[in-house]
Amino acid sequence: MEKRICLSNASELIRAGELVGFPTETVYGLGANALDPAAVEKIYAAKGRPGTSPLIVHVSSIEMAQSLVRDWPERAEQLARVFWPGPLTLVLPKQPHVPDRVTAGLDTVGVRMPAHPIALELIREAGVPIAGPSANLFGGISPTSAQHVRDALGGRVAMVLDGGSSNVGIESTVLSLAAPNPVLLRPGMVTREEIEAVIGPVQLLGTSAEGAHSSPGLHRRHYSPKTPLVLVEGGKLPTIGRGMFIPMPADPREYAAVLYERLHDADTQGWDWIALEQPPETEEWSAIRDRLERASYLS
Repeated sequence: MEKRICLSNASELIRAGELVGFPTETVYGLGANALDPAAVEKIYAAKGRPGTSPLIVHVSSIEMAQSLVRDWPERAEQLARVFWPGPLTLVLPKQPHVPDRVTAGLDTVGVRMPAHPIALELIREAGVPIAGPSANLFGGISPTSAQHVRDALGGRVAMVLDGGSSNVGIESTVLSLAAPNPVLLRPGMVTREEIEAVIGPVQLLGTSAEGAHSSPGLHRRHYSPKTPLVLVEGGKLPTIGRGMFIPMPADPREYAAVLYERLHDADTQGWDWIALEQPPETEEWSAIRDRLERASYLS
């Protein structure tokens, strides 16, 4: 009963144009009605998010996703049938009623169906698609628990739904289907190889032009702890200051599931630096390497 009341309250807040922190299998999202420009504006203000970074819109069905885009190609249908609900975002040409503020002024919108039951119930009860970037201050470590959201945003969010720890642990794969050739915009735990097994060859994103980014998560510095993060090889640690080396799982999916949680924990301990071993340069580790390289970029 308590869970039902919380979801009912949260859905009312979404419909009223307020912000709700909600769990997904990737990270916790900062949710607002994606069709309400004023509500979307609150997301940018709460996070301190630059206007060049578009938002991903969360849906509860393929039909809801189709209502937001001008074209739903066969490739989109194939991928949605295989990977949804799950950590794959599809970028497609948007319908005019999707606010430009959601898409950073681009003519495309990223949509995904999350694989967390609370997220899906929230979208269904609210009756609207929910724009939901990570529920933290822009550039910081993404949240994988309700407490991370409360610690980062406090009173900037009207309510936080607690769904336990995120089990994927890093943000979704983002794939553009807006042009004839599919383009991987952001790596995630749905890998390029898995996508190509369904739809054939996928290109990698080239150097981004100035202006709005084609996907969230493309800033050079992102996902960063306040404590400097150092990537080391062969366990060779910095010799200056006091630091902490974080041992991590050898399996990439297990690694991703605990990465942000361990960074959050280490970041509160007052070290001069935090160190992680550089992960292998293989396809299954590409998303983790992407997050670590951005998190450790200090310029």
